[in-house]
Amino acid sequence: MDVAPKDRLRAVDLAATVGISVQQVRNYVEVGVLPPTRRTASGYRIFTGEHARALTVARRLAEGHGWSRTREIMAAVHSGDLPAALAALDGGHAELDRERAEIRRVLGAFETVLASPPAARPAPRHGARIGEVAALVGVRTAQLRLWEERGLLRPGRTPGTNYRVYDEAELRAAQVIALLRRGAYPFEIIEAVLGELRTTGSPQRVRAELARREQELHARSLRRLRGSAALYDYLSARDDRHPVPRSDRRD
Repeated sequence: MDVAPKDRLRAVDLAATVGISVQQVRNYVEVGVLPPTRRTASGYRIFTGEHARALTVARRLAEGHGWSRTREIMAAVHSGDLPAALAALDGGHAELDRERAEIRRVLGAFETVLASPPAARPAPRHGARIGEVAALVGVRTAQLRLWEERGLLRPGRTPGTNYRVYDEAELRAAQVIALLRRGAYPFEIIEAVLGELRTTGSPQRVRAELARREQELHARSLRRLRGSAALYDYLSARDDRHPVPRSDRRD
């Protein structure tokens, strides 16, 4: 099907619509972000309104899904592989769902920590030995060694004897681990909790930071939703312009 001269766009005009270079437009065609182009008799690419719409959709998708996934989605669309495009799109939304669930689990863990009074503090002069810590938090010494092997605890060592000593921060960390393990929290959540505690030093500040991240996640989710909606409109318009031949339709 020929494209009337009045419906054609120059590469420079297409690039200007979203503020990119002509070379980027060419690159987008090569990787499938834009649909294939026809060429004039003299070899110039022919761009149309469909390319402009695809470029707008790609930019909207990238705002929510990032350029790597956007290239995957658009290339699949323009190669006729709709299932692959939808799978990539669903993968992006599933990532946010997993991240949201993890934030909620960590927030729940912090609520558990905040509701628990700190363990008795060791004498500041020497700290606490492993047996004292085990008794204070209600676990065996072997459990404390295992948590240390996993990188969750970082006790100091006494000069000469090399005995483990736990200062106030490590005693609190041991209590947090024991508390959350009793609550059936997995180690990856406990590791996230301890990492946040060591960074901020305050469970209340961590809770506020996680709540802020949750709000930022909501914003990212909305951006992905807008990108998905733009893609749906684009696919619907392509179906209207490029109907499936009757012989290829299912009854």
